[in-house]
Amino acid sequence: IVNEILRLNEDPNVQGLALDLPESLYSSKVLNAVKPEKDVDGLSSVNLGRLVHGDAYNCLVPPTACAVMELLEDLGGKTVLLVGASGAVGAALQCMLQREGAVTVSCQWKAPQLQTKLHHADVVVVGSTKPDDVPVSWIKPGTTIISCSCDLLSEKHNYGQQDSHAAENAVGSLAIAMRMQNMVKTTERWIQSQQYRKWDLRCLKLQPLSPVPSDIEISRAQSPKAVDVLAKEIGLLTDEIEIYGQTKAKVRLSLLKRLKDQPDGKYVLVAGITPTPLGEGKSTVTIGLVQALTAHLNINSFACLRQPSQGPTFGVKGGAAGGGYAQVIPMEEFNLHLTGDIHAITAANNLLAAAIDARILHENAQSDKALYNRLVPVVNGMRGFSAIQLARLRRLGINKTDPGTLTEEEVSKFARLDIDPSTITWQRVVDTNDRFLRKITVGQANTEKGFVRQAQFDIAVASEIMAILALTTSLQDMKERLGKMVVANDKKGEPVTAEDLGVTGALAVLMKDAIKPTLMQTLEGTPVFVHAGPFANIAHGNSSILADKIALKLVGEKGFVVTEAGFGADIGMEKFFNIKCRASGLVPSVVVLVATVRALKMHGGGPNVTAGAPLKKEYTEENLQLVADGCCNLQKQIQIAQLFGVPVVVAVNIFKTDSAAEVDLVCKIAKQSGAFDAVPCNHWSAGGRGAVKLAQAVEKAAKQKTSFKYLYSLELPIVEKIRIIAQKVYGAQDIELSPAAQSQVDRYTWQGFGNLPICMAKTHLSLSHQPERKGVPTGFILPISDVRASIGAGFIYPLVGTMSTMPGLPTRPCFYDIDLDPITEQVKGLF
Repeated sequence: IVNEILRLNEDPNVQGLALDLPESLYSSKVLNAVKPEKDVDGLSSVNLGRLVHGDAYNCLVPPTACAVMELLEDLGGKTVLLVGASGAVGAALQCMLQREGAVTVSCQWKAPQLQTKLHHADVVVVGSTKPDDVPVSWIKPGTTIISCSCDLLSEKHNYGQQDSHAAENAVGSLAIAMRMQNMVKTTERWIQSQQYRKWDLRCLKLQPLSPVPSDIEISRAQSPKAVDVLAKEIGLLTDEIEIYGQTKAKVRLSLLKRLKDQPDGKYVLVAGITPTPLGEGKSTVTIGLVQALTAHLNINSFACLRQPSQGPTFGVKGGAAGGGYAQVIPMEEFNLHLTGDIHAITAANNLLAAAIDARILHENAQSDKALYNRLVPVVNGMRGFSAIQLARLRRLGINKTDPGTLTEEEVSKFARLDIDPSTITWQRVVDTNDRFLRKITVGQANTEKGFVRQAQFDIAVASEIMAILALTTSLQDMKERLGKMVVANDKKGEPVTAEDLGVTGALAVLMKDAIKPTLMQTLEGTPVFVHAGPFANIAHGNSSILADKIALKLVGEKGFVVTEAGFGADIGMEKFFNIKCRASGLVPSVVVLVATVRALKMHGGGPNVTAGAPLKKEYTEENLQLVADGCCNLQKQIQIAQLFGVPVVVAVNIFKTDSAAEVDLVCKIAKQSGAFDAVPCNHWSAGGRGAVKLAQAVEKAAKQKTSFKYLYSLELPIVEKIRIIAQKVYGAQDIELSPAAQSQVDRYTWQGFGNLPICMAKTHLSLSHQPERKGVPTGFILPISDVRASIGAGFIYPLVGTMSTMPGLPTRPCFYDIDLDPITEQVKGLF
């Protein structure tokens, strides 16, 4: 019975559970198995507790108790005796009678002085069968008697008085009506729960210290809310979240269907100027902005961030949860594993890689007939194609469903993919910085029969499956994109896809949980979605469309969703607009452009900035000339944003070495260069309070009319689209394609992929292809060394120079400082 109750609890099509069981089975275990919100009999401890505490709105009252109360009136000062009424019904009756002003006495049939109690009672409510040794003469004339027991007082009598009120057996029918009323109430509540709900968010208090402690110390000092509490505060239903531990939860995509008619909030992109190798704090600004909007201005807001790779976490960069008093917490959970999405991508990617090599091996070693017999085996005396094999037959123009009817030519056509090993572009991945996997040889064991080829590993976040996760709009869309992934060409030059290999369904199964965004929170208890983390060079470097879409529904029409684009505005922002916005159909309201005095000084001619090395004095002392000279890069990035017709607010991320004069100069030049506003931000040291001015500027900018437009038409030739980006965004004079790049462009155009958007793979340290050229380089020719395609993700990516997809470990990686306390199980030394 309990198992069936638990099953019905989770059935979204069941709004109420009524139990009709033998008396012996009404145990507390059974009664409390029913979800309180589905408990139309009102017998669970939770509903009884709510009734006792006066929470009439949220509780369901036992129908029998409601029926008794419906029959009684004018109870003020009267004595009501409950006899044999125990359990939830008896407790509910006591509570309700006392609220009506009755003097309530409860006892069992075997209680001493029962006769006296019956004689003094004005009303007797009987909850169980009367024993034969209790004569009805004990009840005084004129007493109102209500029977909650179906066989009570089966004899007919009027207790010797014509005006006595016997309400025998009248409760049953009324209780059925009251149960129906409870069913109506649960259904009404369910309907209300499906509507958009206003947030009831309890923000967490911050007490910033000076000097600012380490990120992990700040994270540990704050006690995060339980994630189910946070979910309820922002209007998520209990069946829309899947909880991972105490502070993380997956959010189901069913929410989009529930809130499909809810207007979206405002959409804000955080981008940056061309950064130093140290980064300029886009993630920190993103988190500081939402903390300011929600915790200090009482405006609903959501941050949507990428999930960091563990490679850089243990390598050179450290964590990516923000910093100072603008962080996602717990930061160690954010940076390590999270909910396993990257591991799911690794498993899916490597399954496909294994399928490619295995297929080539088996085709090399078998005849057409043997290959066909193994691909379409006899199982239990029957032979049939799988669904994905039938789809392949249709693509080949073979409209047959019986494996025995294919001709020899059709068998060969179906069974052989004829993959050209030299054209394989699909690599294995691992989420670790491992330079020795950049070039490997596979197939050296004797069992692989001499099929040896050179290959490589990429870092997991460089997988096309990660880019698909970030760009997909539904489970069906993801499955279709996975099937379209081109992994190689056959010997005729035709593309070979994951669908051809028969692995699409298996990939979708491995990714079915990864498609759900992960809910976390900031230091001030405001909500954050962490989802997807594609490379910002060979992919588009933005978090997922699904996280953005869900967040835009949850914040409401006046709320804000703030997401971040990787690297500088010339890379991450351009791809956000031209690739992500095309796929999502969403239109951004504002661009927040992050700048630092440090980076501007570098662009103004300051000395090189190197990760791990102390900053030169030019960066720690006031130098207005360097700042002014470097603002050319800020001006260029503002102009790039304006190409797309979106207002720009410049956020100057303050460091303790910045002077007030330097910051004022940056803000002045930014406004003169067309920014809607420019404000200094101290969120790193002060939390959301330090970004209130930024939040106010963003709120005002979002009220401006936008004239959003894409930079190029998809119908243009691939080379022309590359040229438009190079000239209008980077400031190049022209582009130059290598023969290999031109050959690939011709191949992709011939294969029908010419109408895809462009995802430029270029250094993020300069507007040009040369990292050492700072400021705003001009007059350069942008060299395109190669052109590749992510057909499933839906873009062509030209390579500007060489582009590493597997980072290496430095001499002293971050892992030297990372440790685990075996007693407290706390992580130490993580950023």
